[in-house]
Amino acid sequence: MRLLRSTDLALRVLMRLAVSGGTTPTTRDVAAAMEVPYTHAAKVVAELQHMALLEARRGRGGGLVLTEKGRTASVGAVVRAFEGDGDVVDCEGATPCPLNSGCRLRGALRQAQEAFFASLDPITVADIVTSPTGPLLLGISARA
Repeated sequence: MRLLRSTDLALRVLMRLAVSGGTTPTTRDVAAAMEVPYTHAAKVVAELQHMALLEARRGRGGGLVLTEKGRTASVGAVVRAFEGDGDVVDCEGATPCPLNSGCRLRGALRQAQEAFFASLDPITVADIVTSPTGPLLLGISARA
């Protein structure tokens, strides 16, 4: 399974903010540090803010701040939110699969997808920034 770019970026934004050490980077700072377009980062930040995982403060001294809910958020829940409930394959798309009525692959892929999410459920954002990841993130952030 391959994650959407927005899912990957959402996880990296949360990780970056989890090790911010009191600094409040802006969306532009995060986009530059992660080498992604500002507009893409802004959409992801808006969704994370809507999920109450981070706060975006405006004005002088503003920036992005990870909330406690964001720090304890399940990686599986974040991935589910960004990936959606769709199937791994589109059996009923513009050209429906002729095997659709009797195919067992779709169910097997759905089961594998759920196992993937379930394996991420017990892992929190705080868990994924423990050493050595956290110090590496700080090093990357310092260069940006």
